[in-house]
Amino acid sequence: MPKMKFVIVGCGRIATLHAIGYRDNPDAELWGVCDTNMSAAKKFAAEHAVPKIYEAYDDVLADKDVCAVELLLPHHLHCEYAVRACRAKKHVSVQKPMAMNLAQCDEMISAARENGVLLKVFENFVFYPPYRLAKQLLDAGEIGTPQGIRLKMNNAGLASNNLPIDKKVRRGDVPAGEDVKRTGWEVDPKSWLWRFNETLSGGGPTVFDDGYHKFSVIMYLLGDVEKVFAWIGRTQIIPGVYNDCPAAIMWKHRDKQLFGVWDVVSSDEMFVQSKYYTCDERVEITGSRGVIWVTRCTGEMLPEAAPVLMYRDGKLTEYWDVKHDWADSFEASTRDFVDAVKNNREPVLSGERGREVLKFALAAVDSSAKNQEIYLDSYEDKPVMERQGLIGSLLRKNKN
Repeated sequence: MPKMKFVIVGCGRIATLHAIGYRDNPDAELWGVCDTNMSAAKKFAAEHAVPKIYEAYDDVLADKDVCAVELLLPHHLHCEYAVRACRAKKHVSVQKPMAMNLAQCDEMISAARENGVLLKVFENFVFYPPYRLAKQLLDAGEIGTPQGIRLKMNNAGLASNNLPIDKKVRRGDVPAGEDVKRTGWEVDPKSWLWRFNETLSGGGPTVFDDGYHKFSVIMYLLGDVEKVFAWIGRTQIIPGVYNDCPAAIMWKHRDKQLFGVWDVVSSDEMFVQSKYYTCDERVEITGSRGVIWVTRCTGEMLPEAAPVLMYRDGKLTEYWDVKHDWADSFEASTRDFVDAVKNNREPVLSGERGREVLKFALAAVDSSAKNQEIYLDSYEDKPVMERQGLIGSLLRKNKN
């Protein structure tokens, strides 16, 4: 039986991790790539042995051999491109966050249903092996009844590879040495500047965008959320450009006396070892009998600590025999998409589940703006803002 043919649309930095799941895949192949930047598409195709390059998205949709598309595009394009793919009878995997608002989610879900195709929100964090091990331990009752969860996130420089430290070294403010070696991958600033334009991104780069991962993990580990309260601050990156942190988000899970908190800060002089983004993430889940810690994800600030630890009955257990490279989560999520298409089953996350995660994120942002707790069932959807250039978006935001 010939392999199913998949196409990646958008050849940005993250696409390199999406390609991993097609290597030696018995059921599917990465058949093609599509990007408005043809030089980027050609380079990516050459690096990953992709046989076909499409100059336009319409060409992808017109190709009857293409079974499914992976949309790795700016957020404001998610709904339009997903709906077009569904109408062309292509299965769709769309990068997080799913859309700009809930109305767009509903449009995407309806398009998939009406055309008999699958819609997956590509959420790799819920496939990260340490989180999956933590989930197994929780479900097995290893730490008793869950009592609370705490997430800690620390950005070590927004531009990834410790560029702020690098500047300080060159100025002589920080001595060069073994403790400040360059780490993290290179990210072209032009590829993420749109994330600071809320008319294109739908929200801030930390709480709304990257936060979708955290909101997904929270619901994956401990179930649906009833209400949320958040404080979201602003930190200037360059004049007129702000990141949505520091922040603290608190929530209550549905039908449980179970609360959680996620706090995030940015430490532009901190060194965090990473092959990817220099962001440290730690999770602590407390139960009636013990505690589970996940010590890493994207970055690796605590390399001497096991990826997962469990304290129970006075004994600390270290779990070293679990994969913990961030890339492993991408491979698993891609293979989930392929298997879902092959067996005509719901993927993880389905469009409906992805919508619930987006509601959690939107409600957190709304809570901070209104300075009040927001019940997710009562969240009032917001219209998508009229698209503007970065300057116009910044002027509007600063005016507000």
